[in-house]
Amino acid sequence: MFDIGFLELLICGVIALLVLGPERLPTAARAAGRWMGAARRLVGQFTSELDRQLKAEELKEELRKAGDIGLDDVEKTVKGALDEAKKYENMIVPDYHGRRSGNKASPSATQESPSASNESAAPAEPAAGTSQDSTPDNRS
Repeated sequence: MFDIGFLELLICGVIALLVLGPERLPTAARAAGRWMGAARRLVGQFTSELDRQLKAEELKEELRKAGDIGLDDVEKTVKGALDEAKKYENMIVPDYHGRRSGNKASPSATQESPSASNESAAPAEPAAGTSQDSTPDNRS
């Protein structure tokens, strides 16, 4: 920071000893050390905060650049997906309006999947040997 050599520090120490005297020199040296420590901490905090701000600004700039590049790709993908969805819109919309108004939908739309037909064919009554209510009724 400052270009102060050993000779300059020795001269300052001798002058301080002559001016302050041997009794007040230790307290003055402690106070000067505290001030120098506080000044160094302040400069260190300022420097670290400045570095953090510069890094944050660089990251923001990189994100802006990356966002601009990726935005076009996302826009193309979304438009492609919307075009694909519009192709199949006519298969879904009539079925939706038919069910909502109470009309029967087309037979192709009401066909059940094989798993759904197997579930509907399950017996409504419990299997033999099991009861519907496993706990006895203690009501009187």
